[in-house]
Amino acid sequence: MTSLPLIFDAPRKSMPPRHLADLSETERRAAVIELGEKPFRADQLSRHYFSRLNNDPAAMTDLPAAVRSRLGDALLPTLLTEVRHVETDQGKTRKTLWKLHDGTLVESVLMRYRDRLTVCVSSQAGCGMACPFCATGQGGLNRNLSTAEIVEQVAAAARVAASGELRGGPVRLSNVVFMGMGEPLANYKRVAAALHRLIEPAPAGLGLSQRSITMSTVGLAPAIGKLADEGLNVTLAVSLHAPDDGLRDTLVPVNTRWKVKEVLEAADAYAARTGRRYSIEYAMIRNVNDQRWRADLLGELLSGRLAHVNLIPLNPTPGSPWDASPKPVEEAFVAGIAAHGVSVTVRDTRGREIDGACGQLAAKG
Repeated sequence: MTSLPLIFDAPRKSMPPRHLADLSETERRAAVIELGEKPFRADQLSRHYFSRLNNDPAAMTDLPAAVRSRLGDALLPTLLTEVRHVETDQGKTRKTLWKLHDGTLVESVLMRYRDRLTVCVSSQAGCGMACPFCATGQGGLNRNLSTAEIVEQVAAAARVAASGELRGGPVRLSNVVFMGMGEPLANYKRVAAALHRLIEPAPAGLGLSQRSITMSTVGLAPAIGKLADEGLNVTLAVSLHAPDDGLRDTLVPVNTRWKVKEVLEAADAYAARTGRRYSIEYAMIRNVNDQRWRADLLGELLSGRLAHVNLIPLNPTPGSPWDASPKPVEEAFVAGIAAHGVSVTVRDTRGREIDGACGQLAAKG
């Protein structure tokens, strides 16, 4: 069995200071008591941060000024500083480059659709999966993000949405996808805690629907099983990219540890536990994985499974030999999968002209 230590062992880097969003309700009250305040101050802070989307202690005027300063310094440190953002789709898509406390760069993308507002968040700075067609994978893994650094990306998106800065006026954030930088399930403990902060009713959390959250993974089979045991009903998305082990070993190196069969069995178990269909993410790469026979093989593999295929036109990275499949090839691939009775769609791509692929903006700094 091939050893892949980078999958789980992030470099030992300085993690950010403790933040309210790192803590459960019980832990918040304990932290406030440690600071010499009454437990109800934790509820006040939570109400400001999660319900009112306010992360500025100075604006929390229902707290005495001295309390604001003390609790703000201890529990609401600045985690993300915007370096810049770029927009496309007539202002309906915004990609933001964030600098963390240690100078590390990560990205998030806010996308407004007709029926929803979605933020795509990062779970790691960089990625250790080493998928050769991915800008983030090419850069390697820097470190895991903290629970609060993940949650703050979502809260920041909710603030932008509520402010009306996106074209179309104020709107409530509805969906979160863990498809930004990093492999979420390789940062399992912090990502799982972030999920709870996102779905817990306000003021304990942001009160988002579990069904509106998508967890993407390249196929860490044991972690998929662990997620199934969390008691959550988030949508699982498996980045497969090839139906055969020979090619997937190259495109998704973690496949040398967990083969296609084992990954699909883990996804099936997740679907059985939650009753929810999972998604197979498949980047269409010209002359690499887009042959009609691979469409037929993928259709055969998924026939009868509670799965949906989401084909993704590849967003090429500068200097990369990988390119998107031509439209006729893509259409033939769709037909090949559908012929086996498997549901298949092509993703609505966003942000190509603003370095939309994960890691492209961060690579430019």
